[in-house]
Amino acid sequence: MPEQQGSDRWDTDLRLSEPLIRRLEQYGRRRPTTAGEVLYRGGERGYDFLVVLSGTIAALGRDGTAQRVIDVYGPRQFLGDLSLLTGQALYVSVVVREPGEVLIVPAATLRRYLACDQAFGDLVLATYLTRRAVLIGLGAGLQIVGSAYSPDARRLRDFATRNQIPHTWLDLERDDRAEALLRQLDIPPDQTPIVIGAGDQIFRNPSNSELARAIGLEVVTTPDRPYDLVVAGAGPAGLAAAVYAASEGLSTLVLDTVAIGGQAGTTSRIENYLGFPSGISGATLAERAELQAVKFGARLSRPAEVVGLDHRPGHNVLKLADGAAVTGRTVLIATGARYRRLAVPRLDRFETTDIYYAATLVEAQLCRDRSVVVVGGGNSAGQAAQFLTRFARVVRLVVRADDLAESMSRYLIDQLERNPGLEILPHTEVAELIGECNLTAITVRDNRSGDSRTLDAEALFVFVGAEPATEWLGDAVALDDHGFVLTGANARSPLETSLPGVFAAGDVRSGSIKRVAAAVGDGAMAVRLVHDYLDRVDEPNSADHLH
Repeated sequence: MPEQQGSDRWDTDLRLSEPLIRRLEQYGRRRPTTAGEVLYRGGERGYDFLVVLSGTIAALGRDGTAQRVIDVYGPRQFLGDLSLLTGQALYVSVVVREPGEVLIVPAATLRRYLACDQAFGDLVLATYLTRRAVLIGLGAGLQIVGSAYSPDARRLRDFATRNQIPHTWLDLERDDRAEALLRQLDIPPDQTPIVIGAGDQIFRNPSNSELARAIGLEVVTTPDRPYDLVVAGAGPAGLAAAVYAASEGLSTLVLDTVAIGGQAGTTSRIENYLGFPSGISGATLAERAELQAVKFGARLSRPAEVVGLDHRPGHNVLKLADGAAVTGRTVLIATGARYRRLAVPRLDRFETTDIYYAATLVEAQLCRDRSVVVVGGGNSAGQAAQFLTRFARVVRLVVRADDLAESMSRYLIDQLERNPGLEILPHTEVAELIGECNLTAITVRDNRSGDSRTLDAEALFVFVGAEPATEWLGDAVALDDHGFVLTGANARSPLETSLPGVFAAGDVRSGSIKRVAAAVGDGAMAVRLVHDYLDRVDEPNSADHLH
């Protein structure tokens, strides 16, 4: 495979001190390297931590049919990214440029050392988070090849995006590299979408589960005994519960249908979350929470769609879409809420190609120099519109209400009103979607005057209120009139549902405050209540045994 010249750097000039390297040598071993030697190949799992002692080492990523240099490392620099901490597949290949010597520390040993040396742990984590973000920005890692009109191609792109998997999208209709790559692989276009792994594995229209297994995302396994806590949903509430439960010694499993982060994970920037004065993206917040949970021993599995709940004496069984089942002594329902769909004709026609319910960096890059419409009047819609103006040619925010102040924070309104790249259309609703294979325009209607106008729109972002993700519960627990989970009937446990040992937290809970901080607080409090419940049922002659 040819190698492109030049370097898209993903690193700083950070170098470890000699005293730190000497401490690390107690946990690893030195070994010589030779020019051209492949130390690790893209797609490998379970690789070790490397520090360059002498010589140089290159990290190479794929770019169509070629390889490109992501970065070159010299003495006292270390390699790796988040996959080393999570056990996922490596997204680059590591090749020796100039011979020398490296220090190798086993990954499991490194993780234990990081827990003991907080300063070094913070350094490694910050570096690895930066490298993952740069990999995503460069489009390194997986390559997804297919048609923009294909629902399966959109599904794979969404799964990769939501799970922060570095990848490149090669559009058969718009990217000449896609056709060249298919010719090289002797794959006809009608057999797409395909996914090419970092290790050159080829997957033909894989399911989300197949892709997850290939890159090392955790899949559900059934232990010999029930988990202390099974969490359904990996949004802020579920992730907070996982961190606190695992850190306090409870065996914990978190399940999510698509990805960690929930609705918050699709937010480009959260600016009013305590402790982050300059804001933080929802994806980054979720990524850090996952690392915390894994550090304490929690297991996170996705995709794992929960489709039912059975309560049995002493435990609860969560049924999964693939036929598997997991058992927990307690269960936390944290499946959150999802954005409603627009009630307009032909929505299904464009929903798999040009309509989005998230505004992350990947969606923004797909909309570069295009005309975009954002629908909604809440903070999520405002944050998306503000973010997309950095990429799109035109951004319009369509708001049904007369005044943004009805449902949006003041600080965000001020930002939007000062943004010259944004047009705000109050008291306006979407009436019609226009286009053949792809969306090209929309018709909007002024709900005061009744007047209509047509807007160019090559992408439509929808943030129009939320409905609870509780259809999988059936009548297993009591719900309110809007489908949110009722809690607090038992005075001893304000987050407990109508089923003993089953709790609810975050946006899915009736009466909850729809804020990230509130969801995190719910998740933390739920763990305290789980402890109380387990203490009660473990007492001899406990009344809870009679349920």
